[in-house]
Amino acid sequence: MVIQSALIQAMVAAIRKACKGVSRDFGEISELQVSRKGPGDFVTAADKRVEAALFEELTRLRPGYGFLGEEQGLREGTDKTHRWIVDPIDGTTNFMHGIPVFACTVALERDGEIVAGVTYNPITNDLYWAEKGKGAYHNDRRLRVSARKVMEDSLIATGLPFIGKTGHAQALKELHQIMQRTAGIRRLGACSLDLAMVAAGRVDGYWERGLKPWDMAAGTLLITEAGGKIGSLDGDQSPLITGEMLAANHELYPQLLEKLQLAK
Repeated sequence: MVIQSALIQAMVAAIRKACKGVSRDFGEISELQVSRKGPGDFVTAADKRVEAALFEELTRLRPGYGFLGEEQGLREGTDKTHRWIVDPIDGTTNFMHGIPVFACTVALERDGEIVAGVTYNPITNDLYWAEKGKGAYHNDRRLRVSARKVMEDSLIATGLPFIGKTGHAQALKELHQIMQRTAGIRRLGACSLDLAMVAAGRVDGYWERGLKPWDMAAGTLLITEAGGKIGSLDGDQSPLITGEMLAANHELYPQLLEKLQLAK
């Protein structure tokens, strides 16, 4: 039995409590109150409820920590060295269409470094968590990235821009470079779960542009603690800063990066 630290236990408890109503909402999709933040970019009443509950629970857990959420934006704390990074429902479009591929994800950042992360799908009860220096886990099972070494055998995940987003032409160029050299491409529609799949070795790599910190903060730690590598597509800065990411094991990472850079 894996023993979680007090911090991870508290984060998991906060997520489970905040997500209690999500299963009910998911079962009543037609009754959801839905507004539009922009073309193809939706926010539901459930998003707002979950984030408000997480803010309450995490603030109680660590008073003074900052909070960066998809819905509320940045709230400065009195403790300038720590902040929570939260996406209440990553994969909102899946959620709205009755597709059970979405997650609530919370990360803790300390002095600019992610030190703990939890990603939870309340429909499937899949819990992914990691703590700096202590490994990455799916429920109670230790995670390891895949051991595949050649692109031709590899399954790669990605995200694609939709209506109202930029980068459609770039995405098609990148798909062309990767599709013809791999065993397949998958588009789950939830970055947090894409990254969890890489950490679990179920897919061998992942890339995407136009991301926000809350999409990937917990997932970056899952992958590095599972023995993988993360980086930006066009430079050396952190993906949390650039908003574009590549993740894979150490053998596939340079191969994928080389092909993606051909798409410029």
